[in-house]
Amino acid sequence: QVQLVESGGGLVQAGGSLRLSCAASGRSVSSYAMGWFRQAPEKEREFVAVIRGSGRTNYADSVKGRFTGSRDNAKNTVYLQMDSLKPEDTAVYYCAFRVGSNSYDPREYDYWGQGTQVTVSS
Repeated sequence: QVQLVESGGGLVQAGGSLRLSCAASGRSVSSYAMGWFRQAPEKEREFVAVIRGSGRTNYADSVKGRFTGSRDNAKNTVYLQMDSLKPEDTAVYYCAFRVGSNSYDPREYDYWGQGTQVTVSS
């Protein structure tokens, strides 16, 4: 079993920044890709970023150049630095874990955190 706990969400003005954290427990996730997803009201959960075990990160086009993924394997934690935030970034953000290669499809992830709300005001 893997437990994931996100933190760092909040209310920020457009153009501002937030840093999300996702702390894993129950097993080491250092060798595996960790995904970040988000879900806005009345919308489907969508891919944001996937942080590979190497630390290399792939991003959705909508956040490329503004968001940066990273990981601290000693802390079993991944991060999502979000800069130049826009109102359309408003959503609940989730981190997710799967035993396997990196994936952009939320249906392929087995473990999820509870989510953290990010609200960007205009």
